[in-house]
Amino acid sequence: MTLPPHAVREQWAVHNPGLDTSPMEVVALAKRIIALFDQAVEPLYDGAPLTAPELDVLVPLRYADEPSIARRLAANMGVSRAGMSKALAKLEKRGFIERVPNPADRRAALVTVTPAGEEAIDALFPRQLAVEAELLAGLGEDRDRVVTAMSRLAEVMERRMAEGSPAVPGGTRTAPVAPTA
Repeated sequence: MTLPPHAVREQWAVHNPGLDTSPMEVVALAKRIIALFDQAVEPLYDGAPLTAPELDVLVPLRYADEPSIARRLAANMGVSRAGMSKALAKLEKRGFIERVPNPADRRAALVTVTPAGEEAIDALFPRQLAVEAELLAGLGEDRDRVVTAMSRLAEVMERRMAEGSPAVPGGTRTAPVAPTA
């Protein structure tokens, strides 16, 4: 079992009394929640045709009204263009997406899901949602409060990033991250 954030903060306070460790409470919980979701869905992907991150790329494309471009996908997911390009190349090689030249911009390709990609998504995504629903079932009436609090957290962070992003120790600033839908 992981120490609760307040206990970790107390440990840090003993060794670094002047350090503001208050962000740890939120960040540690967010990381723990993501790790628990990842751990819960991991068995679904044993022997599956896709990985969980690949499914994350494909799901927005599955029901999109029109093809997308890699740059837009990368921005919406908060990943680098290079990382998205690499992921799309792997998916294309395995037949899950198709990229065709964009007539409006020759530098960008239009990305669509192939029938094989649709089949893989339709087989995996409902199973992943079922696991996630099971994990969250214990929230009961608190679910709306949790969603409201998490939405508020995302809004605050997005606003701070849009305002010029927080200063990083050493005088530099982090690169802005595009908000996700």
